[in-house]
Amino acid sequence: MGRFLIRRFAGAAVVLLLVSLMTFAMIWLVPGDPASAFLDASATPEQVARLRVALGLDKPLPLQMADWYGRVLRGDLGQSILLNRSVAAALVERLPVTLSLAGFALAFAVIFGIAAGTVAAVNHDRWPDQAVMTIALIGLSTPEFWLGLVLILVFAVQLGWLPTGGFVPIVESPTGWLRTILLPALTIGLVQVGFIARMTRASMLEALGQDFVRTADAKGLSRFDVVVRHGLPNALIPILTVIGIVAGALLGGTVIIEQVFSIPGIGRLIIGAIAARDFPVMQGGLLFLAVIYLAVNLTVDILYAVVDPRVRLT
Repeated sequence: MGRFLIRRFAGAAVVLLLVSLMTFAMIWLVPGDPASAFLDASATPEQVARLRVALGLDKPLPLQMADWYGRVLRGDLGQSILLNRSVAAALVERLPVTLSLAGFALAFAVIFGIAAGTVAAVNHDRWPDQAVMTIALIGLSTPEFWLGLVLILVFAVQLGWLPTGGFVPIVESPTGWLRTILLPALTIGLVQVGFIARMTRASMLEALGQDFVRTADAKGLSRFDVVVRHGLPNALIPILTVIGIVAGALLGGTVIIEQVFSIPGIGRLIIGAIAARDFPVMQGGLLFLAVIYLAVNLTVDILYAVVDPRVRLT
């Protein structure tokens, strides 16, 4: 178990190093001078020079990298040019919004995806199986932003059941939070339900074909016990892998959906930074989301060892 965790943490550290290098290089991938790109055409050379000094672009590249890594290790992601405040403070302020959206969508996708995939596997080659796989394929083929606009049109504009956008913190009003989070969470969650359902179906079909499951069935156990107590636990490893991928996809999906539903999360902050050429926010936001994504995948790796004892021995 210890060696397993050490390898996983070492792998995560390598990935984080590569992501941090890409994040640092982002400012140099923009054509032209980054300081000139942020300012408009009427900016004087003196204004451009002052901004270059403020961003540290007047220093040699190795020194810039050393300064940037030094700040990052201290938790300092720089100062937002547009907001005129700490990037870390701006990200932490919006983190609960993004996590609540992604968490709600993940819970919805996992519950309904596993349930639908299990139903499809138990009813293999019958109409429930065909129905679940057809709906899953439609969901996987639907663009999230288009689905969000359709849900707004139906449930907010025509029926008037839910607001078209905005966000109410759960501490202010749990009901208001649920009303504002429901449509965006369903938008990104519905697309991922099909992904989880398809993997659950395939994994369950393999598990239900094993000898120990047929033995349990022959002993007269109820179909529920055979499927849920014997089949599902042995099908969880591939499903957990997919859940980790889905969690990362949901974090990425919030970038567009927060813009569609006017939700003040990290995704909308990054979109605004890209439009305004606010490089510190772009760099800090990318690195921040990468750390969260790695944390999710490490959690999934640890769950492997909890679910399957054989993993602890690898």
